[in-house]
Amino acid sequence: MTRVFLGTYAPKLDEKGRIILPAKYRDELASGLVMTRGQERCVYVFSQREFEDLHGRIRQAPVTSKQARDYLRLFLSGASDEIPDKQNRVTIPATLREYAGLGRDLTVIGAGSRVEIWATEAWNTYYAEQEASFADTTEEVIPGLF
Repeated sequence: MTRVFLGTYAPKLDEKGRIILPAKYRDELASGLVMTRGQERCVYVFSQREFEDLHGRIRQAPVTSKQARDYLRLFLSGASDEIPDKQNRVTIPATLREYAGLGRDLTVIGAGSRVEIWATEAWNTYYAEQEASFADTTEEVIPGLF
């Protein structure tokens, strides 16, 4: 069973482009993970198993769909599989660091089936923009769920 990633953490990016994985995420990610471009200019981190499941679902999109082809190209061309070292550090590839504007100060959040890595300033801006609408939600956000 895949673990649900929860919480918010503030690791630092070291001079070699590595972060130490939050302790609560280590078991699920220890055997391997995949990082790729996320939406809203963050980095998505999936366990190897979750990424393989996700890729299997994405592959079912018709090859005749330009939108599906475009999404798949951007999503997979930025992907990098990594294995954490003995100190639970993982390198964020330079292309992904650049894409997400990552500097030393990071915010790492659990987003259910994935982890997201944000530049702290970008996360704080996003959070401030979204918090008011989150608090004021009066309609069904996810049909059939809540």
